[in-house]
Amino acid sequence: MDRSGAVAQLRRVVEEFAARYLGSAECWCVGLSGGPDSLALTAVAAHLRPTTALIVDHGLQPDSAEVAETARAQAISLGCRDAQVVCVRVGTDGGLEAAARAARYAALAERRDGPVLLAHTLDDQAETVLLGLGRGSGPRSIAGMRPYDPPWCRPLLGVRRNVTHDACRELGLTAWQDPHNDDRRFTRTRLRQEVLPLLEDVLGGGVAEALARTATALREDTDLIDTIAARALTAAAAGSGLDTAALTALPGPVRRRVIRSWLLAGGATGLTDKQIRGVDALVTDWRGQGGVAVGSAFRGQRLFAGRRDGVLTLRLEPVAKPS
Repeated sequence: MDRSGAVAQLRRVVEEFAARYLGSAECWCVGLSGGPDSLALTAVAAHLRPTTALIVDHGLQPDSAEVAETARAQAISLGCRDAQVVCVRVGTDGGLEAAARAARYAALAERRDGPVLLAHTLDDQAETVLLGLGRGSGPRSIAGMRPYDPPWCRPLLGVRRNVTHDACRELGLTAWQDPHNDDRRFTRTRLRQEVLPLLEDVLGGGVAEALARTATALREDTDLIDTIAARALTAAAAGSGLDTAALTALPGPVRRRVIRSWLLAGGATGLTDKQIRGVDALVTDWRGQGGVAVGSAFRGQRLFAGRRDGVLTLRLEPVAKPS
């Protein structure tokens, strides 16, 4: 094998990732779509450790079953010990992209028998950072995807997408080209095809790498604040609520991280920076205002954060049915 080729490069990257994060794992799984990124990753992974390929059929295209079966056969031919097709039903919450992603991760989590390798590349990371910037989601979103977020493993986050395509060509593999990747209805597709190429042109190249470096730097800062906030959360606990006096003494970034963790533990979902800052104002700008509504995991009920007797509290209220 050419030591300087794309396959050799991917092998080195995956070996280094495994040595750093997965030394004790005797086997692993790979999330395989049949596309060039995941196909190249599967080819490399199957020659390093016993590998199970998990192929999720979202059922969103007429030939999805055929695509999934082709990917399963390719996985076996590449040396995987097993390859399974998992059919899922995609919901509607958050739009098609988000719903498909939620269904996929749930299926992978259910079927896995070890850590799961995912084929996200540096280009995917850059797109994720841009999406976070555009939505104003705060530093946690802009920090992008973690390389290792058990059980999810992303060994290719430092690798450009063209390397996986080159690896497939070296191996003589025919990868599936997802038509959704050319569908301009999807925001990520437009970022990939229009926004990033324009930024590369205007800024003179290196934009994807710069965005990925930004994600890494922010993630390091975020991890540090998370550690500090975890200790502060324990200190500020007042039963199931939070002591506002203890919160007031905290620096703003730490206080808002404490509030976020408390809200999530209380059943909040889909938190936005605006909602967290709204709850923060109950501490820093208290004027007797009402509660702040946040997304809730409780069907048919709304979750409110409020303040009473110097303590932040959570309460549930039924969603009013239309008359």
